[in-house]
Amino acid sequence: QVQLMESGGGLVQPGGSLRLSCVASGSIFRISDMGWYRQAPGKQRDLIATITYGGSTNYADSVKGRFTISRDNAKSTIDLQMSSLKSDDTAVYYCNAILQKRSWSTPAVYWGQGTQVTVSS
Repeated sequence: QVQLMESGGGLVQPGGSLRLSCVASGSIFRISDMGWYRQAPGKQRDLIATITYGGSTNYADSVKGRFTISRDNAKSTIDLQMSSLKSDDTAVYYCNAILQKRSWSTPAVYWGQGTQVTVSS
């Protein structure tokens, strides 16, 4: 069984910072890409940032320069450091990983259950 668990969400004032973490656990052979997505009420789930096993990153234009994704391959974790937060950043944030459970397994996408981030004064 594979599980992705997010932590670090909460309430923060506009202009503030927050750090999200996600850990992958269970029967995992290899994790390739990992990332963060978010979904605001009534909207689709959107990509925020991704990071490859080698550390290459990609960001949505809306968060470039404000959010930083990082990864620890040894611990199977990714973090999302968020700064200069705006009310538009309010959403449920989801962790995502493309991984293989066995060496012969086809890579599959796994999701965490999400953590709420609310930016409000």
